[in-house]
Amino acid sequence: MTLNRRQLLGTSLAAAAVAASPAGLTPARAEHHESSGARPGNPIAVSTYSYWGFSRDDYRDVAKCIDLAAEMGFDAVELLEVHLEADIGRDNEITGPYLQNLKRRALLQGIPLCGMSTHQGFVSPDAELRQRNIERTITSIERAYELGLPIIRVNTGRWGTTRSFDQLMADRGIEPPLEGYTEEDGFPWVIDSFEKILPTAEKRGVVLGLENHWGLGRTPEGVLRIVNEINSPWLQALTDTGNFLEEPYEKIEMMMPKTVFMQAKTYHGGGRWYTLDLDYQRIAGILRKHHYKGYISLEFEGKENPMTAVPKSLAMLRRVLRG
Repeated sequence: MTLNRRQLLGTSLAAAAVAASPAGLTPARAEHHESSGARPGNPIAVSTYSYWGFSRDDYRDVAKCIDLAAEMGFDAVELLEVHLEADIGRDNEITGPYLQNLKRRALLQGIPLCGMSTHQGFVSPDAELRQRNIERTITSIERAYELGLPIIRVNTGRWGTTRSFDQLMADRGIEPPLEGYTEEDGFPWVIDSFEKILPTAEKRGVVLGLENHWGLGRTPEGVLRIVNEINSPWLQALTDTGNFLEEPYEKIEMMMPKTVFMQAKTYHGGGRWYTLDLDYQRIAGILRKHHYKGYISLEFEGKENPMTAVPKSLAMLRRVLRG
């Protein structure tokens, strides 16, 4: 059997179309895939914390974690600011060249940097201490701006009456206020502090994502009270699936209308402080119900080697979020 020139050209074009189709789709399915505008689930990032975990020296190099994230197939990388400090050394300044080299590393790996988790505390009657934390957070915003990041994770901070974090976790995040004060005293301190930070956030185009992260942010009511009272598009909620130790699904759902970023905990090998048996299929249903399209950033917090635990976590998140 022979083909004339027109038949041969048609056959070649059809073959080329199949080869160019996303994920090996047929031309018809590829056309639907491209024209529908639908993404196959949320983009899945990984926090550098998932590798380093505050203590794994083999993963102290942040650039190495960016490389691993790309190799494992994540869609983006979330940085942990204290990881940057540990990488460069606390006696050294996190300078522009250091940050720009991380941005360049991500470019070469073809993986975006999508956010950064920071630490600060405003739950204190000491105005000077709050001002230092305001300045610290403004510095974090400037670092995020240099890196081209759209969001940083922020906290309310906590009372500090429980000296040991291990003890705080044993107490399920519940901590008594300073003597002579109540939680009601803390909210104006936190709100006033964020109001002083927001002009820089707006100027630099960096959203502040207030996480359910102990202190006055231990409950959805606490987070939402602050976010709603300030009422700024530059301060929204960041939901961590592993920081609601009781009734997590109801509390996650409460957070969703204001959530602009989500962190997803997994605990392969048993948790470092506690282990939650989270039903991510159920969580995925909550996200779909609220039309959440943003990032899901993995925070692996188990004892297993991250080289096996992190890929398993990614596979699970892909399965439930893209199902």
